[in-house]
Amino acid sequence: MIYKKEMTLGQKTLSIETGKMAKQASGAVVVQYGDTVILATAGASKKPRKDLGFFPLTVEYREKAYAAGKIPGGFFKREGRPSEKEILTARLIDRPIRPLFPDDFSNEVQIILFVLSSDKENDPDVMGIIGTSAALSISNIPFNGPIAGVRVGRLNGEFIINPTYLDLEDSDMNLIIAGNEDSISMVEGESQEISEEDMVAALKFGHDHIKEIVKLQKELVAECGKGNMQVEAPEIDEDLVKKIHESADNKMNDIVSIQEKSERSDAMSELVDQLVESFEEEYPESGSVIKDEIKKTEKELVRKMILEDNRRLDGRDSKEIRPIECEIGILPRTHGSALFTRGQTQALAVATLGTKMDEQKMDGLDGEFWKSYMLHYNFPPFCVGEVRPIRGTSRREVGHGNLAERALKLIIPNESVFPYTIRIVSDILESNGSSSMATVCAGSLSLMDAGAPIKEAVAGIAMGLIKEGDKYAVLSDILGDEDYLGDMDFKVAGTKGGITAFQMDIKIEGISLEILTEALAQAKEGRLHILNIMNQTIEKPREELSDYAPRILTIKVDKELIGAIIGPGGKTIRDIIERTDSAIDINDEGIVTIASVNPENGNKAKQIIEDIIRQPEVGTIYTAKVKKIMNFGAFVEILPGKEGLLHISQIENRRINKVEDVLKLGDEVEVKLMKIDDQGKLDLSRKVLLKDKE
Repeated sequence: MIYKKEMTLGQKTLSIETGKMAKQASGAVVVQYGDTVILATAGASKKPRKDLGFFPLTVEYREKAYAAGKIPGGFFKREGRPSEKEILTARLIDRPIRPLFPDDFSNEVQIILFVLSSDKENDPDVMGIIGTSAALSISNIPFNGPIAGVRVGRLNGEFIINPTYLDLEDSDMNLIIAGNEDSISMVEGESQEISEEDMVAALKFGHDHIKEIVKLQKELVAECGKGNMQVEAPEIDEDLVKKIHESADNKMNDIVSIQEKSERSDAMSELVDQLVESFEEEYPESGSVIKDEIKKTEKELVRKMILEDNRRLDGRDSKEIRPIECEIGILPRTHGSALFTRGQTQALAVATLGTKMDEQKMDGLDGEFWKSYMLHYNFPPFCVGEVRPIRGTSRREVGHGNLAERALKLIIPNESVFPYTIRIVSDILESNGSSSMATVCAGSLSLMDAGAPIKEAVAGIAMGLIKEGDKYAVLSDILGDEDYLGDMDFKVAGTKGGITAFQMDIKIEGISLEILTEALAQAKEGRLHILNIMNQTIEKPREELSDYAPRILTIKVDKELIGAIIGPGGKTIRDIIERTDSAIDINDEGIVTIASVNPENGNKAKQIIEDIIRQPEVGTIYTAKVKKIMNFGAFVEILPGKEGLLHISQIENRRINKVEDVLKLGDEVEVKLMKIDDQGKLDLSRKVLLKDKE
């Protein structure tokens, strides 16, 4: 039987349907908004996975090329590994649903989403959040939902729900919100230096629409929900638990008071090993129970210490920022470099200035485009003292890099002002909380060191939350352990003028707008503190580019002259590139971009091109090169690609019998352009110049 629910969302109809497609999945729905359609499915393994240490949830999001009437590129002509957009959307869907499964539920859960139709107007990402929630809610998989997701934009001061791609071009914010009827659970997006007050207003606007979508899902569940499977809590030996606490609690109090991360971690591991060894004979194979109890105790003690004593793991109070050090220009041959250290988190950012040919081609359902700015984030294992293989870029690295890229996007200079392709690479050298926000700070500093004309610096900070009942504490600049043991990770980046990017994830069902408002205000204090330290290192971009950065010149030429610059089979432009050691790019609009590390070479290439496109003018004197000798005269080149006849009678101011008596191939002579006939042929004279000299 087919079940379908519809509502009006913004100016379009949102529909959720089940019972037609993918009926063997535990839960499957088709969500349509405009002419964009997605299929969302949820499945779970029959048996639990024990002792994993994490909840085995995977989310796979795929955009089918046929959805936009396209055939995939590449040799195999089929979809391959997920694109960056698909990875980011999968993470976007994963984050708000992950905290909503029961603690004792450890069956493997897999969410798979296909974009089946794309109208190239509406982004399917928020539909994916709705579809995933609906598929889980009608399935037998235990899930504390439903939730919903919406996108909020603002045009001419007015908030709009689910703006189209076209709307977002003029919107000063792109905010994605997920939550349930009572609270917000996830925030993601970017903005053009909006205020904290505008951010809260946008969250409230989006949450009001989320409530209606959640209500629609509940109506669907009431008609066709399967009911949740039983979750069996693992059997725990209460005597063992009691003995663990009797042996460990006093030691745990001392351990959580150790402020240095590695020393505290080593002490915790040593305690676990001691307990496993002491209980091995009486309680064999009890290692996992011991580790779980120690983790629970650590969490309880740390949270109590923060809420009751306003004292954190490293001794700070709730608002204090860790010590910050900034260095720039530390790598001699790079275009711009910066080392940003905040406590035990350290990011090395390097800015590289490239040419038009270094742009990245992007291909998605909404069409192809070129990126002239990109930020790549790397998280090697040594930064957290681990040893593990490096096998390509992880989804986490893609997500953190994208957040930092969006945070800095607003200050990237326009191509008309600074015609460079910009790549920032952030290598995390140490990590103990908020490495993505350290990347924002280091990336901003590296751009200034490179001489990119950015208007001002951008800084980022990660906020945390400890909440027990009505009592809570908002934490500034959280540690890695505070992220793990706490309830929120809220990253906020921006300039002194306002917010440019944000990302919030929580581990509880949701938080109120009041707490979010407090967190944003506290984040602003921290951001301004960090910006002040950064500005003491470098307040504005360097006036000169690095000696190793390319110098870029641009020329606008008539479209009809592009062929003359390129030449037959690209011969002319290849010759210019080889002669001047420059990189040259010409777009369809006639913009010629010349890049060369040596300014003289760039100017030489520019002069050659200007000569090629220069039109001959009657009465002008040219230095011409003899290209061909005939009985009746010589053909000489006055400008690149432009030849004219120097008749034998116009070579000398006296009669000559043979052209070769005066000229030979390759000679350079001064000639005057006498006329251009109706067919464009050039008549030249050397004779008149010789007479003038007499």
